[in-house]
Amino acid sequence: MKSAVTISLVPESAGGPFVFSGGLSDGFARAARQGFDAVEIFPASPNDLEASEIKQFCETHGLKIAAIGSGGGWVKHKLRLTDRDATVRKKAREFIGAIVDLAGTLGAPTIVGSMQGRWDAEVPREQALAWLAEAMEELADRADTHHAPLLYEFLNRYETNLFNRVDESLQFLQTLRTRNIKLLCDLFHMNIEETDIPAALRLAGAKVGHIHFADSNRRAVGMGHTPMKPIIAALREINYQGYLSAEVFPFPDSDQAAEGSLASFRKLTCNQKEVDA
Repeated sequence: MKSAVTISLVPESAGGPFVFSGGLSDGFARAARQGFDAVEIFPASPNDLEASEIKQFCETHGLKIAAIGSGGGWVKHKLRLTDRDATVRKKAREFIGAIVDLAGTLGAPTIVGSMQGRWDAEVPREQALAWLAEAMEELADRADTHHAPLLYEFLNRYETNLFNRVDESLQFLQTLRTRNIKLLCDLFHMNIEETDIPAALRLAGAKVGHIHFADSNRRAVGMGHTPMKPIIAALREINYQGYLSAEVFPFPDSDQAAEGSLASFRKLTCNQKEVDA
């Protein structure tokens, strides 16, 4: 398993669960200084990023791109894949599609999380799921042209009412034609919704494509009460080789959140004896 840390470029997400928010140059430099393997980027728009610039940052600092998030499409632009307005849905697909193309040139997956939206009195659940399925099929095919997966992040009940757990997310993926979608399993959301996080991860198995490494209070791992050793053991059981990415509050500040996240990552993953201890 590999370590990653989040960089947000969305001013409206200030105070949210992103470790660094001072720009790409600052985020890359601080991530490298701490010793992370990669960064996860959340742009306000795909137009904010230049692939050539990011590649240069990666080369300069010896970092990879773990994933690129699309959440800025909701936070800043209020775009959702399940919006009742067809124009908004189209703009949402185009927004994510542009990120898919950018991420693909960097060899990274794209995250679909908050832009999935929700159902309500104006959009029945069946209709919302039909629109979500159509969009995910289209976006997964687009990601496949770059030989990268699309990551679907199921969220907790306060952020969406579509899918909140591994089991129902897997059932949804099984209804789709595409097989190019993997699950982003956020340990903060799972702490709210799953009765047994390690069992849920084992159920997901090879469908686990990315992990958001956060404690029960969405602070750095080690600052809450989620039992992490059984989670790491489950990830080892399913042979997960991807990133544990710190999507956490910058508490008490960004550098300390990053340092604490990486210290917990190293303690938990350095060898099997420590996991079993």
